[in-house]
Amino acid sequence: MIGLCLGLAGVVWSELPLTHFTLAWNHSIEKIRWEEDYRVTPSGLVLGQARVKGSGAGMEIPDDARLHDGSWHYQRRLPPLQPLRLGRTPEAGDYLLCVDGQCKALSLWLGPPQTRQPAVELWSCEQG
Repeated sequence: MIGLCLGLAGVVWSELPLTHFTLAWNHSIEKIRWEEDYRVTPSGLVLGQARVKGSGAGMEIPDDARLHDGSWHYQRRLPPLQPLRLGRTPEAGDYLLCVDGQCKALSLWLGPPQTRQPAVELWSCEQG
């Protein structure tokens, strides 16, 4: 069974039996919410639709984005990400992992963000 692994440099810190999820966070400076939908596939994490509440520093909204329910919706065409590397520091706050509308902070599985460990990776993995 395929699932989601969380860790760094191929070392698994936590495994989750997921086939899809939304990654959500607030921009560290602008405090604007971002959301990205992913499918977990054997080839990696496939980015689907993304949403952002507004623009700001380093947060340009793509030209083809459409405003709907207060967020700009768009879709990037990227190859599967294997791994997806995330910066994770106390100053920036934590990411939320959402499944079927239920969101939980990555700290639930990884502990709080720490300066000495400023990154985490997510990738698809076989689970036994």
